[in-house]
Amino acid sequence: MQKRIYGIETEYGIIFTPDGRKTLPVEKAIRFLFEKLITTEHFLNVFLENGARFYQDTGCHPEYATPECSSPKQVAIYDQAGERILEDLQGYAEEKIREERIPGKLSIFKNNTDFVGNSYGCHENYLVDRDVDFYYLAEQLIPFLVTRQIYTGAGKVFQTQDGVHYCVSQRAQHIYQKISGTTTNDRSIINTRDEPHADREKYRRLHVIVGDSNMSEYTNFLKVATCSVVLQMIEDNFINKDFTLRNPVKAIKDITYDVTCKRKLRLDNGREYSPIEIQREYCEMAQKYVEQYPVDDEHRDAVQKWQYVIDCLDDDPRKLDREIDWVIKRKMIESYIDRTGCSWNDPKIFMMDLQYHDIQRKRSLYYLLERAGAVERIYTEDDVEAAKSTPPADTRARMRGEFIKLARENSIQYDLDWSNIRLGNLLNVRVICNNPFESDIEKVAELVRTIQKTNLRKTSLSKLVIQS
Repeated sequence: MQKRIYGIETEYGIIFTPDGRKTLPVEKAIRFLFEKLITTEHFLNVFLENGARFYQDTGCHPEYATPECSSPKQVAIYDQAGERILEDLQGYAEEKIREERIPGKLSIFKNNTDFVGNSYGCHENYLVDRDVDFYYLAEQLIPFLVTRQIYTGAGKVFQTQDGVHYCVSQRAQHIYQKISGTTTNDRSIINTRDEPHADREKYRRLHVIVGDSNMSEYTNFLKVATCSVVLQMIEDNFINKDFTLRNPVKAIKDITYDVTCKRKLRLDNGREYSPIEIQREYCEMAQKYVEQYPVDDEHRDAVQKWQYVIDCLDDDPRKLDREIDWVIKRKMIESYIDRTGCSWNDPKIFMMDLQYHDIQRKRSLYYLLERAGAVERIYTEDDVEAAKSTPPADTRARMRGEFIKLARENSIQYDLDWSNIRLGNLLNVRVICNNPFESDIEKVAELVRTIQKTNLRKTSLSKLVIQS
């Protein structure tokens, strides 16, 4: 398959629940989260030693963007590493809150909606060639993205005028357009933001903003890996069927209210398919694709998992109560209802829904299930722990992460973005890397050695630019 860069941006919900009359503004809680990250960069916008970016996003949400990753499994690992990093920062922030003598509990959730109806996103990023027609690519991809929520949804207990519903997806209810340039109002399935953070003549970024944040490793991996396969099939003109939906925005909402995943959707050509049937068609094409094209083992494994999931959904979704977030959560809640005799509109049910997404592993209901061996894992805890501090070895993130370590060890002033490293007292020495597949850290190490020798006093360095 074509080499590709993957990234996930996850916005987290944050709540401080006071135990008394004295409270703490969320803005201040977020500042405590960042305070541990002693750096020369902007206070609420920092790059980390694993190459990732951590910053405050619109609406007072801490956001973690993975480093550039070279595979779906790698990006899923680094996304979970972001949870662990934020959990560590949460512990520090709670200590600072205690010093302020404000009794209460700080909670951080990896979900997509709050109790008053606001939504915050989980955005997937895929590097694509500039010469591919973007709108053709988007139109071909939309039927897949609309229907994939049947195995990528995080699940939600949703209160409506008609009563309480259990929905497949959290994000689907907040989508209003197919394609648009905004991520906060009139949200779309695919965003047109064209920031490749790479050579613009060669690449552009496919920015998918319709997905849920996932706790399940299996779900998170499948979300990215299946999209990667479909994307590659579109680029290779392998898809020979038209699944254009007559009203994709309506369809995405219809699907999320149907836990059978079998409600029929009307296509542009007048035919009707269920989400399972559409996904099965894509999956069968993917099976043929991996037989005919050189595909790595990871994507072959993803297609096998995809087939398994579709078969289970078609037979009985409850068979996926170890793999797929919305099914895992529904089983957990239904078991509690059966055990206690409470109803779906009991406030405890809404709290369980939220606590499933708590990143604090001692409190999280998802991690309670994980400790009990009740959910599937696809990588090890050692993989996640390593990803907290070590950048991917085969992308540009390696250069960035290793530079940050060297700069901090040598007290070198610096500033970063995805494609540039600026350093020195005047930030006038620069490393440019427009190739996200570049991983040669020797260039960075040589620059640091030069700075150490000269101590940035020689004026000849003022115009130094290393181009990679």
